[in-house]
Amino acid sequence: MYTVGLQSAADAFLLSSLKAQVALALLVLFILLFFGFGSQKDAYDAVDGAPVFLPGSHLLAITPFFRRRFEFLNDGFRKTGQSLFQFNMLRETVIVVSGESARKSFFANKHFDLTEGFKVLSGAIPVVKGVTSNLQTKRIAQIHKRLSSVQRNEHLGRLIAPILEDCRRVMETWGPSGTFDPFEKIYELLFQITVRSLSCEELADDPVKVARLKELYDTLDSGTTPATVLLPWLPGPSMLKKLWATKKIYDIIVRAIDERERSGISKPDTLQMLLDEKDDRLVIVGFILGLLVAGARATGTTASWLITYLGDHESKDEVIAEVEQLLANYVSPNVSHSLSQQLSSIPLEAWESETPVLDSLIRETLRIAQPHTAMRRNLGPDVTIDGKTIPSGAYVVYPFSDVHLNPDLYPDPWRFDPSREEATVPFGYVGWGGGKTHCLGQRLARLELKLVTSMMLLGFRYSLVDKKGEQLNAPPQPNWNDILLCRPEQGSSYVKHEKSVLSL
Repeated sequence: MYTVGLQSAADAFLLSSLKAQVALALLVLFILLFFGFGSQKDAYDAVDGAPVFLPGSHLLAITPFFRRRFEFLNDGFRKTGQSLFQFNMLRETVIVVSGESARKSFFANKHFDLTEGFKVLSGAIPVVKGVTSNLQTKRIAQIHKRLSSVQRNEHLGRLIAPILEDCRRVMETWGPSGTFDPFEKIYELLFQITVRSLSCEELADDPVKVARLKELYDTLDSGTTPATVLLPWLPGPSMLKKLWATKKIYDIIVRAIDERERSGISKPDTLQMLLDEKDDRLVIVGFILGLLVAGARATGTTASWLITYLGDHESKDEVIAEVEQLLANYVSPNVSHSLSQQLSSIPLEAWESETPVLDSLIRETLRIAQPHTAMRRNLGPDVTIDGKTIPSGAYVVYPFSDVHLNPDLYPDPWRFDPSREEATVPFGYVGWGGGKTHCLGQRLARLELKLVTSMMLLGFRYSLVDKKGEQLNAPPQPNWNDILLCRPEQGSSYVKHEKSVLSL
């Protein structure tokens, strides 16, 4: 699975001198410059009907696509004055689309492939050949089928109590009062919950292993650079660090699987479900390795912002009243259990069908603080969008900001307003995806968000403060240039909390 030479190279690089690392980095820069300028097409060479080229779109000019994507795409629309434009990424053509008709075409075209688009343009998922990349269609379908199985009523219902227990244990470490950064602590909590939901007890019950996994996935995030995406075959500094981190994650997951198989003990978790289905080892490892990071990033970002927005928002009291009503309906008033135990008595169907306030909050948070850019590759014939040709093989990009931050559809789009009506235009809301591509794990994600929010609001009194501890007049604004976590400016907002129950 792993080339011994590359793994050895990664280890050697991490132990090498600063001089050697700088020399290798300069080599990578030279190769990027050579390929980048040599591959640039001139705008005047564009054929009739092709989208206009982004002015000056040589490789150095497009590097913000990976670091400041929101700004880069908006600048592209402004500079070209068009709703569609294109640029080159080495030898590949990337076309950015926007507008209602383009949005409909983008989400409805059956030949626009998500897997191919995301694999090349993102570079954010750990790459292991045969495990998370270069997968046969049958194997991809099998992983999707297993994710659906995780979200069946019986399995999802069994997850409620352990998820709430994870919340209790992690929240207890915050102390009876204090201040923390929600984009660190809430994200850490959601990473723990994701490990619980999508892997096994051997990992989820060990805080040291969970922390190590998060550290390694963070290394993957920080190691995703233009060089690692554009030249994945080049063993540059960042790529070697990514290889090293991916290998360590792989080893941790494989050891957990081996431990379960050696013990012969059946446990009520996702790993056991995969083993009972007698799935191929590569499918099991790929399922856990890939979905851990995908689930933690998306749900962790949403949870961090949801808790932040509720800090001093009027909806906070509505949520508390809604969850307290669930407790009144399903928990005996004579029972003196902890908060997490009481919440675990609420059945799955109640969490899903009797929480309209939470549903509206999640929906609005996804609209305003999920900086997603949908990526596809046209694997079919040439197609026309708004009179412009999208050639076969081209990569196609659609920024969600085109609809979610559109003031014509959502007035004052940066304002958090859960009472908003959904835009009535086609694909006027794509928080969970659109067309033939929807978030396959959304049922699990919704449940996790509702459980974490309920524990936070009923377990603590809290408000938003600045770094001096003074209360904020308004929540911070999401940073859509942060394509992974949408974090606001560092140090701009903290949660000041005080425990409000005797026992979480």
